[in-house]
Amino acid sequence: MAILPTLKGPADLRGLSNGQLVQLAGEIRETIIGTVATTGGHLGSSLGVVELTIALHRILESPRDRIVWDTGHQAYPHKLLTGRYSRFHTLRQVGGVGGFPRRTESIHDVFDGGHAGTGLSIAQGLATARDLTGGSERIAVVVGDAALISGISLEALNDIGQRQTPMLIVLNDNEMSISPTVGALSRYLSTIKLSAAWRTSRTAYDDLIRRLPVIGETALELSRRLRSAVVNFAQPGRLFEDLGIVYIGVVPGHNLRALDETFRGALQLTGPVLVHVRTQKGKGYRPAERDRVSFHGAALPPMTLPVNGADGGNGRDAMAASATSTPAPADGSNLGHPMPTESMADDAAPPISPAPAPKAPNYTALFVAELVDLARTDDRIVAITAGMPTGTGLNKFQTAFPERFIDVGIAEQHAVTLATGLALGGRRPVVAIYSTFLQRAFDQTVHDVCQNDQPVLLAVDRAGLVGEDGTSHQGMFTIPAQRQLPNLIVASPKDEQELRSLLRTGLAQDHPFALHYPRDPGFDLPPIQPGVLPVGRGELLRAGEDVLIVGFGPIVARGIQAADALAADGWSVGVINARFAKPLDADLILAQARGKRLVVTLEESVATGGFGSAVLEALESARLSDAGLRDIPLEIIGIPAGAFVDHGSVADLRRNLRLDAEGITERIRETLLAIGAQPARSSIPT
Repeated sequence: MAILPTLKGPADLRGLSNGQLVQLAGEIRETIIGTVATTGGHLGSSLGVVELTIALHRILESPRDRIVWDTGHQAYPHKLLTGRYSRFHTLRQVGGVGGFPRRTESIHDVFDGGHAGTGLSIAQGLATARDLTGGSERIAVVVGDAALISGISLEALNDIGQRQTPMLIVLNDNEMSISPTVGALSRYLSTIKLSAAWRTSRTAYDDLIRRLPVIGETALELSRRLRSAVVNFAQPGRLFEDLGIVYIGVVPGHNLRALDETFRGALQLTGPVLVHVRTQKGKGYRPAERDRVSFHGAALPPMTLPVNGADGGNGRDAMAASATSTPAPADGSNLGHPMPTESMADDAAPPISPAPAPKAPNYTALFVAELVDLARTDDRIVAITAGMPTGTGLNKFQTAFPERFIDVGIAEQHAVTLATGLALGGRRPVVAIYSTFLQRAFDQTVHDVCQNDQPVLLAVDRAGLVGEDGTSHQGMFTIPAQRQLPNLIVASPKDEQELRSLLRTGLAQDHPFALHYPRDPGFDLPPIQPGVLPVGRGELLRAGEDVLIVGFGPIVARGIQAADALAADGWSVGVINARFAKPLDADLILAQARGKRLVVTLEESVATGGFGSAVLEALESARLSDAGLRDIPLEIIGIPAGAFVDHGSVADLRRNLRLDAEGITERIRETLLAIGAQPARSSIPT
């Protein structure tokens, strides 16, 4: 009998036998694999934490005790164990289960996350609040090895160690980066440190040495140094111990018994404790075990669902083996792995079964291809990514020019300031970061890039709606943030071929340049000869007498479709491709706006303070001295301000927000009706 469908909540885990827990782990993996094959999602990271999640929920009493999932895409097993099994098939669909923890979904979800590195700070805040109010709840946080190197994580570790905040930190090391050689002595010392005898005898010994006449304090210091040296010789946790955090590890992450014993012992210790758990990314699905980067969630390869444990490796026999085996060698054979190069915060793939029809190359692919081509003749170009070479496509640049490629890990702030230093040194740095993650480096963009007026090209990937990853990943806030910054040029192409020209334009500037482009496939346009475009100059695509549509970015294509639909109603509609939100081509826009019944701006960004606001500001300023512009209304069409955009396919989200061609057309029709406008020509054109 299946166990997972019968669970009402995590408390039910405490009544299961070891054999049933092994069976449950298999059912969780089967459910995740089967669901993600249909809906898309983060596969490898969630498969790797199944036993870890079971162990935590058996010991801790959620929701009284709090479990924080850093980043959050590893929380699929957590969702299945906390009452969302019956709705899990709706994963990442509009109105369905989210791909990250969401407090609106469950009282077991502590924090609405999505960006890497936030979990430690959240957990410390919860633990501090508990201590201030005299509570007794236990706080645990699960953080990945890649997220641990982010600046905010290191800041939090320093503060946690200094304040000795009692909490359990579970370091999920899925073999991508930090595990050094470990062996029997390391495991033996972990056992010692978890024992009550070690804790009490160490304190008593220190007190005894301290009371020695004259030499007490000196002897105590020497004793502590010797003890630390012995421990550090055998264990990889020197950094954490030096910060004041007890380090336990390395624990096999797919051994339920080892996890249970270690977590129970760690929760008995005072102060902060870090348990280093070694897991295997993609555990239970052999293709994901073999290719951990591709099956993390970014552009997942086609999946073949296993039958009865065959090939895929997620059957009962595989689960039984995974529950007792150590997931990775303890002989240091993984030391050859480079630092993790695919961020734990990467966006998950769209649905992958059945295989989609071939699409035109996306904007990212065209951007990188052009960048590589330019770098062949310009050795000043340096490409930088913050842990996202695959997602941003810069892995292709890395292959072509490894000496001019820099991956700083999940450290967006450092990436942007590093780029400023490179620019000061005469290079032409290109920093490719998703729009949602560039939010983290706003101060560096202001203080370092713009204040120093350096030629840093910010390649703002995933600008606009991203889709199934939901509120934390939509690229909707960057344009309003960047519009206010001195010296920064802000541009976006109407199509993938114009992207090539704007990239060349950006690299030709001696000022900062932000180039926004979406996740979308391009329009499959034939190649053109790209060139440097004049900064701040838009493009009149068609003239019109009644309505003027001014678009920024690929949404211009939907504006053209709306213009065609309105033409069928008898309206004469002009369309401008703005290209630049800053500096704005006010001369072109105002000249075309004169005499119109309505001006409409289009952007796939939050409407408040964005591109449409720039056009409105220009129009309002001109009205003061130009009577011909005073009575022209303007409608800003974009993502409504005041609310985050939830998960769902990009097409569904655009339809719901009325940002698809049909929605844009209807909104313009409604506005024309509301203002009582009539076409300049009564006859409908043939």
